[in-house]
Parts: sequence; C-alpha cells; structure tokens
Amino acid sequence: MDSTAGEEGSDQASKLALCEQIIGYQFKDQSLLLSALTHASGASHRLESNERLEFLGDAVLGLTVCHWLYEDYPEYNEGDLTKIKSAVVSRRSCGKVACRLGLDRCLIVGRGVTRNRSFPRSLVSDVFESVVAAIFIDGGADVVRDRLRTWLTDEVAAAVESQGASNFKSSLQQYAQRELASTPVYRLVDESGPDHRKSFLIAAVVDRREFIAAWGSNKKDAEQRAAANALAELHDQPLPHPSQPVEPEQKSDSDSTGEHASIDRPEQASG
Repeated sequence: MDSTAGEEGSDQASKLALCEQIIGYQFKDQSLLLSALTHASGASHRLESNERLEFLGDAVLGLTVCHWLYEDYPEYNEGDLTKIKSAVVSRRSCGKVACRLGLDRCLIVGRGVTRNRSFPRSLVSDVFESVVAAIFIDGGADVVRDRLRTWLTDEVAAAVESQGASNFKSSLQQYAQRELASTPVYRLVDESGPDHRKSFLIAAVVDRREFIAAWGSNKKDAEQRAAANALAELHDQPLPHPSQPVEPEQKSDSDSTGEHASIDRPEQASG
C-alpha cells in the first residue's frame, strides 16, 4: 500500500510539474492546481475534485472572453458578440484547446477511468475550465487574461470570421486598419420617405476615399450595406448594393406614397 501511495504521489507531482510547464505559470498554492487536475473518479470525495473549480472557471472564461470581444470588436452588436462568445467558450472549443496544449496528459483520474485511450472531449473541456479558475485564484485576472488571449486566439478569429459574412462594418474596419492604416467613417448622403418610414443613403469613407453609397431602411442597415459596397470596390468585385440618384418627380412621389426609386432600397408596401 505504501509503495502504491508513493507511486501515485510521484505521478501526481509529475503531472503538476508538466501542467505548470504547459501553462507557463508556477502556482504559489499547489493544492489549487492539484484540485484543478483531479477528476471526481480520482478524488477521495467530490469536494476534492475539480468540479467546484470548473464552476468558477466557466464564469471566469465567459467574462474574460466577453471583455476581450467588447474591447476588440466595437462594430459588432450584442447578438453577434453573443454568437462569437458561445462558439469560443463551447465544450468543443475548450476541449480542442486543452488537447492542443496537452492538458489531457495532466489529468488525475481514478482506476476505473481508462488511461491508455484518449479521454472524452467533455472531460478535457472540464479540466480546461478548472485550470482557468485555479490560475484566476492563484494569480489574478491579468494572468488569466494574458494566457486566454494566447490560447484562444485561433478560436476567436474563426468565430469572428464566421460572423463576418453578416457584419460588413467590422470586416471593413479590420481591412482598413490593417491594409490602409485608416478607420472607416460613414456619411449620410440622402434620406427619403415619410418620418415613419424613412430610408437612408449612406456612403463609407476610408482615408478620404468615398465609396458607392447604399440605401437602407434604417441607418444601421444602410451602413452595413455601404460597408459591403466598399469591400466590393476594394476587392474589384461587383457591388452587392448598387444605387442610383432619385429623380425629382420620383422623390415627390416618394414623399406622398412612401415608394422609392432606388434599385436597391428596401422593399416597401405600396401606399
């Protein structure tokens, strides 16, 4: 029994050391890391497992990623940010990152859990969250933030790219800042229709270059369409939202009927 206990203690110590090497952080309180790596099957009772730390880590991970997205993607609305955050902190994403780091090699499990095959992704995802919580308690929010920004960079980029197809303003801003060292602004060119059903013609302007304007049923929609036009022009692609000047007599009709002459204005019911 003493020999077995000694072997287990040595195995635990090596896993703690490996984990610290992987995450680039040395714990002041080693018991926190031990708890973070210990699955319920390998604990003497559940309160010594990583389940409580997993609970905290889920919140720390969510808050850190939300703050990251809020700071770095000001053009994304709440709905887009929520979708991106959900993808980044999902079990699938966390499990993939944990395996890529090698945290699965640090897991402390009971004899009933097979050790000669890969662990379930959900189990590895849990240890990722518990390690995040342990770092947060031992080292603070800044230490966690710096590591998550490194570990989750690819996941955030992929999630943002998947949303980029519907958020042209963000895509244009990223392109303009990266390639042109400039930030887009949006100019109201024209507006049409009665107060309760106005349409807006808006153009994107990047580094004093004004791109083809686009109509929208509200300013946010028009800005998204204008950004899509700008991206198309920048990449020599067909305009997704071409527009044409409103003829005077048509504008007069528009004032009375709410109908629009632009070939790409939002469809509206005839008066």
